[in-house]
Amino acid sequence: MSDIDYSKPVSTLLKEGTMEAHKDVEQSAAAAALLSGRLEKGEYVRYLMVLYEIYDTLERALEQHASHPVLEPIHNPALLARAPALASDISRLLEVDAWKAHPSYITLRATPPAAVRAYTTRIRELAKSEDPSPLLAHAYVRYLGDLSGGQQIRHTIAKAYDLDEAAPDAGLAFYDFKELQSSQKAGLGEMRRIKDWFREGMNKGVRDDEKRKADIVAEAVTVFRLNGGIFDSILLEDVDPKNVVASNEKQFPMTSFLSIIIAGESTPLLTCHSSNSRLVGLAHFMLVVGGFTGARGKQKWYGFEEWLDTIFKNQSGST
Repeated sequence: MSDIDYSKPVSTLLKEGTMEAHKDVEQSAAAAALLSGRLEKGEYVRYLMVLYEIYDTLERALEQHASHPVLEPIHNPALLARAPALASDISRLLEVDAWKAHPSYITLRATPPAAVRAYTTRIRELAKSEDPSPLLAHAYVRYLGDLSGGQQIRHTIAKAYDLDEAAPDAGLAFYDFKELQSSQKAGLGEMRRIKDWFREGMNKGVRDDEKRKADIVAEAVTVFRLNGGIFDSILLEDVDPKNVVASNEKQFPMTSFLSIIIAGESTPLLTCHSSNSRLVGLAHFMLVVGGFTGARGKQKWYGFEEWLDTIFKNQSGST
């Protein structure tokens, strides 16, 4: 900690302070299951319900402290709030209006998994504390992840669950944002501007308070740790990455997703903008979704290594 230069802006410190978490991210078995369509639709909906619990708790806390000098500059629920979008997606995917009466959600609320309970409890503790400014770290991890790598996932989810991306109620609202100055849907360029606005707001709110910077960076590390257990609330058992891709043509092949990461600058998806920033953004999202953290992180990593090695051997043999 003594080597950290707290004279830097908090946005820079957050990026640097969570760098190790970014380096650890490739793919967890559970995230691979999500991306390939290996999750049953009911499991995916449960994942959205878990996210709803987290975002609803966070956004209530941010609203409670909307006038706090640290949080006020980034408080813009019309732009950022994800809970309403998640509610819309859940309703669409379940094809019911009163989705909170669904047995899955009732069970989740009555007996929340330990990872979800720990996450929401931490947010509520901060909301009740004398200094709620570390809530900024929670907003940073969640919203910057959604605005960055989350956008690479939208098309994948649509293919995996046969959702019509062109439809206004496709069940993909969670991945969509509006423009800063209008109600139009934001494109990738506008999302970069939103991220710049968010970083500037963080710097404005925290200013040069070095103790506050240290507290917020430490909380961001805690948020990543809390995120690591989220998938345990969806999958009861680890998924073998080698068996993740099913034969159903509607499911997304994991090798195609990996080619986006591995190809880097040669991939059209990454040539429009900085490939490094895209990869970091994608890594950010993957950790939020469920990275190599928690008690099962090492086991997941070994399984992923074995699976990836098999892919490369197969590709080498076919050339």
